[in-house]
Amino acid sequence: MKRHRNGEIWNFESQTPAAGAGVILGLDGGTTSTVCVCLPVAMPPAGPLPNPLPILSRAVAGCSNHNSVGETAARETLQEVMAQALSKACSSRAAVQAVCLAVSGVNHPMDQQRLLDWLRDIFPSHVKFYVENDAVAALASGTMGKLHGCVLIAGTGTIAYGFTEDGREARAAGAGPILGDWGSGYGIAAQALTAVMRAHDGRGPQTKLTKNILDILGLSSPDELIGWTYADPSWARIAALVPVVVSSAEDGDEVANRILYDSVQELADSVIAVVRRLRLCGKDGGDTFPLVMVGGVLEANKRWDIGKEVINCISKVYPGADPIRPKRDLTAAV
Repeated sequence: MKRHRNGEIWNFESQTPAAGAGVILGLDGGTTSTVCVCLPVAMPPAGPLPNPLPILSRAVAGCSNHNSVGETAARETLQEVMAQALSKACSSRAAVQAVCLAVSGVNHPMDQQRLLDWLRDIFPSHVKFYVENDAVAALASGTMGKLHGCVLIAGTGTIAYGFTEDGREARAAGAGPILGDWGSGYGIAAQALTAVMRAHDGRGPQTKLTKNILDILGLSSPDELIGWTYADPSWARIAALVPVVVSSAEDGDEVANRILYDSVQELADSVIAVVRRLRLCGKDGGDTFPLVMVGGVLEANKRWDIGKEVINCISKVYPGADPIRPKRDLTAAV
């Protein structure tokens, strides 16, 4: 991604009207990519959202999770994707009425406050700001804006997040790979890389993951994985190996299958923990609640359907879980 100095990123504003029709910016920022949409302010004040939404422009950039790439790079990504969306819409910051930011890595009020302070330095004083974890937008995308139920995100990272109708909330996982994003794309791929090294050393069983991962990376020996891994240990780069793990499992590899089964249990446990803490299932455990499922790890493959297996595990404990796969872009909910 091109980096800009000073205010260069906003130079396009000199070619746009000083004050145009009001717009809203909605951002969904993850560890793999960040999406920003520009919407007109003039939409129905009540009732269901129009389908499709009147999106003026859409821009995509890379990772905006500060825990993964650092605060400076994350903010550069957020600023660039917002500038691109406004430029494509022939608009400017003067026309922005609100910025709704849902970003992975926002785990504490201090994270929110830092982003709010940064946004206030970029935009005019009249702009309203809303900053949340990306799980909030993910939940809203499956419940048409109603914050009730539980969402499970399983992409590069993972998190389970829940809300009750009276506003209580709880979360599980989502602490990054060191503190335990097991079941995430990074977690699955990291376990596969570890399994390859264990097999190479003679500390673990032989596995088809060795040949399959080396082939996809163009390497000739497991020893070369050390250099490849630490040359750029970004979470998304590691997580990109998940399809190799899935295909190896579908080809009958026991090690790959064990990694996936363990990951299914980890993901299910995250949801179960949130549901239990919030009592989303009611006092008797039988109430129905929405379970929004989001992320590439949960998508079905030829024979391995991680999302389906996760639902099966959860349903054994909480049969009232009502799985929802959102069709709407997450940025429509922020």
